[in-house]
Amino acid sequence: MMLRTVCAAAVVALSTAFGSVSLQAATPKDMAVIAWQLDELITLDPAEAYEFSGAELAANLYDRLVYYDIENTDDIKGGIAESWTVSDDGKTFTFKIRDGLKFHSGNPVTAEDAAWSLQRVVKLNKGPAFILTEFGLTPENVDQKVRATDPQTLVFEADKAYAPTFVLNNLGSWVSSVLDKKTVMEHEKDGDLGNAWLKTNEAGSGPFTLNAWKPNELVMLDRFEDYWRGAPAMKRVALRHIPESAPQRLLLEKGDADIARNLSPDDIAALSKRDDVGIRNVPQGAIYYLGLNQKNETLAKPEVREALKWLVDYDSIEKNILQGTKVQHQSFLPAGFLGAIDDQPYSYDLDKAKALLEKAGVGDGFEVTMDVRNTYPTADVAQAIQAMWAKAGIDLEIIPGDNKQTLTKYRARQHDIYIGRWAPDYLDPHSNAQGFAWNPNNADDSDFKLLAWRNAWDIPEMTKQTEAALAEKDTAKRRQMYQDMQREHQKVSPFVIMFQDIAVIAERKGVTGFEVGPNFDVVYYRNITKE
Repeated sequence: MMLRTVCAAAVVALSTAFGSVSLQAATPKDMAVIAWQLDELITLDPAEAYEFSGAELAANLYDRLVYYDIENTDDIKGGIAESWTVSDDGKTFTFKIRDGLKFHSGNPVTAEDAAWSLQRVVKLNKGPAFILTEFGLTPENVDQKVRATDPQTLVFEADKAYAPTFVLNNLGSWVSSVLDKKTVMEHEKDGDLGNAWLKTNEAGSGPFTLNAWKPNELVMLDRFEDYWRGAPAMKRVALRHIPESAPQRLLLEKGDADIARNLSPDDIAALSKRDDVGIRNVPQGAIYYLGLNQKNETLAKPEVREALKWLVDYDSIEKNILQGTKVQHQSFLPAGFLGAIDDQPYSYDLDKAKALLEKAGVGDGFEVTMDVRNTYPTADVAQAIQAMWAKAGIDLEIIPGDNKQTLTKYRARQHDIYIGRWAPDYLDPHSNAQGFAWNPNNADDSDFKLLAWRNAWDIPEMTKQTEAALAEKDTAKRRQMYQDMQREHQKVSPFVIMFQDIAVIAERKGVTGFEVGPNFDVVYYRNITKE
């Protein structure tokens, strides 16, 4: 069987293969070595993984019913499903599974495997299960709602009609990975549906198999020769846990790594001067923003909200603090998502901001606090904003804390201003629209406590617009709805949306085909090649 855990012999072999920087002259021609920070990796089970690295590995170990075109994520392509239809009422999706596909074990891929994999997510009810349960699926009904009617046919029933793109985008996420039921259930213990075993093993049909995982050190993947889309070019892909930027840079310079992914601005600048290294910038889904609590009477004034958007020097922060790791972005959908816009209506304008503050009756300024996570770049950005706002008479007190402290306070609506980072859970615009533009109940005891609620922004009309976009069947109309909503949101919302994450990828000369999409589970190793 090709499913293996780390054993002593494997660890010895891996240590020998990588050696030290001084001894290793270059990586093997048929192996790609990626230097990356992997300390967050705690499980390989797609139904449980809720970290960037776990979701990324799932994308390379498993297949899904559908997948996204890396160049155009609006284009949803068939994965193990070669085709699908949607019922007239928009609630039932019927997928035809490709014939002849095999799991790494050699077992055939069937509709029963796909149905069981989705059922398993709902029954385990781990962190990412909401991506499927939001379609009305429960442990009690999922066997009926998601079922195989024959070896090649899968039926998926939602509780109501949704935009087809929304359903397909969620079924194309990492949590919807298709597992080898027979292999997993051979390792079930105490009714856990194989969860304990899958934490450190895999049972997929994707382009790579798991050779070894040594936590906080290395993940080794082997090429799956029988992959249905063609075997990967690389015989092996090794992910080395290198948490600091400087060692990553050194490995890349020496030829001991082919790709580096967690580089500081200084190391990026140094590597960009080398002829044997290329730098790529790829927009990612995470958005950086200020949330203005509307329980604060001053921040609730429309003129104050607008003034604060004119009091951020986006250019200066991007150039002097973020230094190529993030890019200006002022709308709630990240670049690369259906309906994204690139409008940037705000820039630093002190006079305009002062006039708006005067109109709001606070021309002499006011005092306000900001809860800030005490890490780079959040703390640095907050300090820059503090200085910018002081020029308009605003006395901004920064309240530092760790992530748990600041987030707990934010989720309880006890902040004035919160500087935050929001990353979508799946590659569909609803993930962010629901966060930034949906608040069905603004009461303190609401069951829906996303970003608009956290900032006490009561928006019945925009909530209806968000729900309408979620149900729109026509993709072009749905795209336009999100574009219109974002332009209105930019004008009136209590969110100062500032920047979008960029993945900075450094690669040795001759390395191509490392595909990085806008979300953390759209990263593929299959097409990596080396000269």
